[in-house]
Amino acid sequence: MIILEFDYVKIFDNRRQGDSVFLADELATGLDNEGLEDEIDENPGRYLRLPTKFEIHEYHIMEEFIQTLKGERADRLEYAIQGRGAFRRFKDMVGRMGISQQWYDFQAEYYRNLAIEWCRDHGLEYTE
Repeated sequence: MIILEFDYVKIFDNRRQGDSVFLADELATGLDNEGLEDEIDENPGRYLRLPTKFEIHEYHIMEEFIQTLKGERADRLEYAIQGRGAFRRFKDMVGRMGISQQWYDFQAEYYRNLAIEWCRDHGLEYTE
């Protein structure tokens, strides 16, 4: 499972213990990390930062999905993702076209492939 970085929390894989740790932005959240930031900085090989939402480009995923379609469907979705509000218009249009499940399946497979690639890039074993 890929865990995304939230706006005020960074997530790291603790390679030694096999779990994840959450590093909050103390100014934004008011939470105290109790020395975790220093621990991460002092042990770079132990903690591996998971991908952020900015590294997983949702817009690109929508474009890739559109390329799997043909004709009017592709044209309508291509138009829908132009400009401000693209994500909402895309989701609405997919629903109106009756291809929501096709989109969700595509998106899940895309995330799966990203996760596998990320694990391979970092020398991590994974199970399906």
